[in-house]
Amino acid sequence: MNQGKLTFKGGVQVPEFKELAESKPIEVAESPQFAYIPMQQHIGAPCEPVVNVGDRVTIGQKIGETGAFVSSTVHASIAGTVKEIKTMYISTGSKTKCVVIENDGTDEMHESVKGRNLDELSPQEIINLVKDNGIAGMGGACFPTHVKFSIPDGKKIDTVILNGAECEPYLTGDHRLMLENAESIVFGFKAIKKALGVEKAYIGIENNKMDAVEAVKKAIKPEDGIEVAVLQTKYPQGAEKSIIYAITGRSVGTGALPLEVGVVVSNVATAKAIADAIQHGKPLYERIVTVTGRGIVEPKNFLVRIGTPFSELIRQSGGFNGKPGKVISGGPMMGIAQFTLDVPVIKGSGGILVLPEEEVKDEPVLPCIKCGKCLDVCPSGLQPLFISAYALRNDVERADYYSALACVECGACSFICPAKRPLAESIRNIKKEIIAKRKKS
Repeated sequence: MNQGKLTFKGGVQVPEFKELAESKPIEVAESPQFAYIPMQQHIGAPCEPVVNVGDRVTIGQKIGETGAFVSSTVHASIAGTVKEIKTMYISTGSKTKCVVIENDGTDEMHESVKGRNLDELSPQEIINLVKDNGIAGMGGACFPTHVKFSIPDGKKIDTVILNGAECEPYLTGDHRLMLENAESIVFGFKAIKKALGVEKAYIGIENNKMDAVEAVKKAIKPEDGIEVAVLQTKYPQGAEKSIIYAITGRSVGTGALPLEVGVVVSNVATAKAIADAIQHGKPLYERIVTVTGRGIVEPKNFLVRIGTPFSELIRQSGGFNGKPGKVISGGPMMGIAQFTLDVPVIKGSGGILVLPEEEVKDEPVLPCIKCGKCLDVCPSGLQPLFISAYALRNDVERADYYSALACVECGACSFICPAKRPLAESIRNIKKEIIAKRKKS
């Protein structure tokens, strides 16, 4: 394995701006006065509240669940009283039912929060524990982790990869997590290995985080059977199919899942959440969020309770530095611009990026000059210029023919386009139309 040179086909070099927050240790954010906890923070079926207005809840108590397999249980992140159950916008731009809890300041833990011994857990018990604790992918996609670990009959997994690439500009939460909690990450990875019954295990980290590489290597024991794969720094190195190709040389085909090539990929923060669930009995009720950008007074990496409003974290970071031009949930490449700060942190919230007004400007959209740069950088080997052209005409059939659904929405095509075409945005929108049409047929 050619360490430090491992990479994938396509991709772009983007300004990183990680220096704003990468040296900031993880700081425990203040508990919110009110936590607004969405019943859908993940891919799959939404949960339904299992508590009522007026109920007192404690930290780690289950407050939302569903009978659907592809879903993720929701837990209380603070102790207090359920004041309201209402529908509200969340950072993904969608509306969902939220349980509103008023903090009573006790931080009382629920009686169910109890640690277990990994050696005494069977693979299926680990998967059940992951499900019961509401753990979903924390790299952004928020896919229910127990579903990913439930390998269908007839499929065989021989390799598991832990994703520590964190290739999105500005974001540094995974970097800090690897520096400060490497032992817990390795413990969680060992649990993942046991759950999947595999021997080949790699932690992929970009070579712009060599301090994290050393910290993780130090935490790994020879008997753990885990290897650190040092990846070339390139965007989107952390995309699931990209990191699989970089480390194993295996290509995941259009429309296929990683398990088709014998691989499962999970995020380092997800491994930490699994470690917490086993060692301390903690459900996924908090996560690391990077609050950063030149539009914030003091960029920070916070450990945040799920349901904390964005406005609270911005306040705890010193507020806006001048007039904000844009507030983004996530990073600049794949993040979603927000129209309000009254949205809560969810399981997939990796960052809050504040760009000052002078860094946000509208540029004229010019006709496509057929330069082909978007084809060169697309990590999925697609033809973004054609898919986008059909998307802008709302030609669902032709966009589908050109494999729009294989787009990972990384934004590399929009970044490289000299004509400033809305490639990624238009493809993202037509994907929704394609999925809706398929459901109807």
